[in-house]
Amino acid sequence: MSDPLHPVIRPRRLRSTPAMRRLVVETRVHPADLVLPMFIREGITEPVNIASMPGVQHHSLDSFERALVEAAEAGIGGVMLFGVPEQKDAVGSGAIDPEGILNVATRIAASAVGDALVVQTDLCLDEFTDHGHCGVLDAAGRVDNDASLLVYRDMALAQAAAGSQLVSLSGMMDGQVAAVRDVLDANGYTDTAVLAYAAKYASAFYGPFRDAVNSSLVGDRRSYQIEPANRREGLREVELDIAEGADVIMVKPAMSYLDVLAETAAISPVPVWAYQVSGEYAMIQAAAANGWIDRDRAIAESIVSIRRAGADVVLSYFAVEFAQMLQSEKPLRTPTRGRKGGRRAK
Repeated sequence: MSDPLHPVIRPRRLRSTPAMRRLVVETRVHPADLVLPMFIREGITEPVNIASMPGVQHHSLDSFERALVEAAEAGIGGVMLFGVPEQKDAVGSGAIDPEGILNVATRIAASAVGDALVVQTDLCLDEFTDHGHCGVLDAAGRVDNDASLLVYRDMALAQAAAGSQLVSLSGMMDGQVAAVRDVLDANGYTDTAVLAYAAKYASAFYGPFRDAVNSSLVGDRRSYQIEPANRREGLREVELDIAEGADVIMVKPAMSYLDVLAETAAISPVPVWAYQVSGEYAMIQAAAANGWIDRDRAIAESIVSIRRAGADVVLSYFAVEFAQMLQSEKPLRTPTRGRKGGRRAK
């Protein structure tokens, strides 16, 4: 008969020391599993802090180059580029212009670190339109899905020509993956990969990002982003984007949608990424600044939780810092015993 005061099964054995916990840890993060989103702003000569995202900046072209080198030295997997133009219009023409800020920044990144980092570009119109929507509008002021696809195709060609290795469709237009894959292949860019923001939800956690891209949006994006309450709809979008030829799929946001992320990872034959979005980042920063949480532990725990749920890669504004934290961790050293201490290690 078992003694309830002396259990036979003791899971705590595997938690007893730092070395034991490290040995049996189930989820590991490597710097190469991380991607850093970056904002490059037209018309500035020095970096500008983004108030709602402490630690994140609008980069000038000069500071952008320096930040790229830092990212490469940290060993992360890639950078996701967002352009912030000085001028906007109804059709987002700056997104197609070879001399538009995003395409200029892409050429710089491809030249500077294209061999060390995967240069990724946001393929969406919201930064470039004066109305702030992710597509062009029809006469009634509604987002015109099919007209937007035509602009996306032109954007894809401009970004691929600038050196983007992975174009990232975040607009949530129906058929966007097929439209972009078709035009890339038809123009010889068969090696340019397509990332589909497949399960992208209409989230309140994007607030600081809209500050970061100087968004002109009035209203919301609920007519094309997914309702937060809908799990099956997210999985349906994932399946459609895979069928259309997406090389990678994305779940966004990450931390509030770990259930969707886990189910996506369970069914996807292609890599699954997740985006720790601006609001998730800002909450950690704010709570840490007030002394309410341990900042380093919260950063690590948040990113590990996204990987644990099934993300192969995590986009995070903490990417470089966390990579540096990972690199600074020193393994336990076992001293070699001399003659006086016993056997010498072989």
